[in-house]
Amino acid sequence: MLTKINTLLALTISSLFVSGPVNAAKDINDTQTWGTATATGSLASFHPALTNFKYWAEIQGRFGDDTSRFSQAIIRSGIGYALNNTTSAWVGYAFVPTAAPFSKITFNERRVWQQLLWNDKLSFGTASSRSRLEERLVPRLGDDTALRFRQMFKISVPLIAAPSYSIVASDEYFLNLNNVDWGPRKGFDQNRAFIGVGYNLSSKIKTEIGYMNQYINRPLTSINRNDHILSINFYFNN
Repeated sequence: MLTKINTLLALTISSLFVSGPVNAAKDINDTQTWGTATATGSLASFHPALTNFKYWAEIQGRFGDDTSRFSQAIIRSGIGYALNNTTSAWVGYAFVPTAAPFSKITFNERRVWQQLLWNDKLSFGTASSRSRLEERLVPRLGDDTALRFRQMFKISVPLIAAPSYSIVASDEYFLNLNNVDWGPRKGFDQNRAFIGVGYNLSSKIKTEIGYMNQYINRPLTSINRNDHILSINFYFNN
């Protein structure tokens, strides 16, 4: 088991250096700042029968064009059910207003999503896996529903000298499952690799700040996007 975990750790960290192709000089490069606040917890406070049910509430703000303009927001909510102590299943909805530089045309995307979330404490820290399926609709641009699969792996390793701090690394791979009339094409969509520092503000609040590389495939052109992101995240676990 330890060998498998060490392999996962190595693959996650190494992906930070290979998420973009060798021919990156031709890509569009941008410096961005993203902020996220996510709250999760049990619904047991509403009724004892809801002990295994969980809620998810998330808001994001993303600033692009060298952090000069508000480019995208995500308002995401969901309901989950704890299958056991480490695994939960979720369904939810997200509203995603999007503008330049992610799109030349401003639009509002609507997403229905389902995910399987695994999180466990191991000898070196914590490890998690998130498998998410999205059904994406953009009525302003087209009539089709885009299907996208996302797989994220994440590790958090506390510092021995300062246990409230941790080194955090993650990688998330996005795969489009179909072609649609408003843009997405079947195949690789994007990859996000993150490395940073986590800090436990309390037993229920944690922040993670670091560098994220987002590499976006643009199948209708030979020029892809390579975004360099200051990622600031707050997690509230009630």
